[in-house]
Amino acid sequence: MTLNQIEYFIQVAEHGSFSKAALVLGVAQPALSRQVRALETELHETLFLRNGRGVALTEAGRRLLEHGQGILHLVAQAREDLGASRNEPVGQIVVAMPPTQARMHTLPLIEGFAASCPRARLVIMEGFSTHLTEWLVSGRADLALVYNPEPLPALEILPLREESLLLLSPPDSAPAGPLTLAELSRLPLIMPQRGHVFRKRMEEAAAMAGVQLRVVWEVSSVPTILDLVAAGLGHAALGEDVLRAFEHPERLTVTRFQATDVKTTLCLVTPALKRSTPLMQRTAALLMKLVRDPSRH
Repeated sequence: MTLNQIEYFIQVAEHGSFSKAALVLGVAQPALSRQVRALETELHETLFLRNGRGVALTEAGRRLLEHGQGILHLVAQAREDLGASRNEPVGQIVVAMPPTQARMHTLPLIEGFAASCPRARLVIMEGFSTHLTEWLVSGRADLALVYNPEPLPALEILPLREESLLLLSPPDSAPAGPLTLAELSRLPLIMPQRGHVFRKRMEEAAAMAGVQLRVVWEVSSVPTILDLVAAGLGHAALGEDVLRAFEHPERLTVTRFQATDVKTTLCLVTPALKRSTPLMQRTAALLMKLVRDPSRH
């Protein structure tokens, strides 16, 4: 298995077509097909299913895609690290964030990065917190902002800021606050699916109070949840930053919880075994400054 074969495979997978991948790579399509076939032969696996519209990944292909992206990222890091000057940030860094944090911080992060790391390249990925830690462990990401990360030996975790959870309601049906968890259990809630950090934290708090949440709608997209709340279809228990990132906060009414410990912790997480480079240090400093003072942007 060669790096060229892995790169060719990834391009075909991402474009869903041998012809499109060949154009991007600047190689002849027959040569590209031979390299992918050689890879399949070596691995004793079929990586693509051919159809009239192009190709689709098999289950083995999906597994190899995740490994291949991590391999190429680590190879690029090695080349950049060996070619870097002693203190100047160079190369590429991948930062992963939950959608709400990405919405808040992407623009100021890019502006700060362009000013302080002009010879480097920044890639930003979005995902739920459970996915972000997987990306760090597999090498697909270098830094991540993660809510309440699970302690793992492979990760270094730096708590940055606590975030209170709030009840967001339509203006005409907001309860009087501060709200008890028993009162919350009587309200129709629109919440993310199970496993999402806000849903998990609220269910933990409710269980400790001996009550059960009444979730009437499950929606994976937090912005869509806010739209549904504003339309009067229910209430939502979400973090403070969600409200900061919403374009129409005037369409929602905020009620705080009587229990002051209904909070999440946003952390900066890095792979424990990855050597800290000037680029990683500079990017981490930019992220920490943005997260610790969200009111500045």
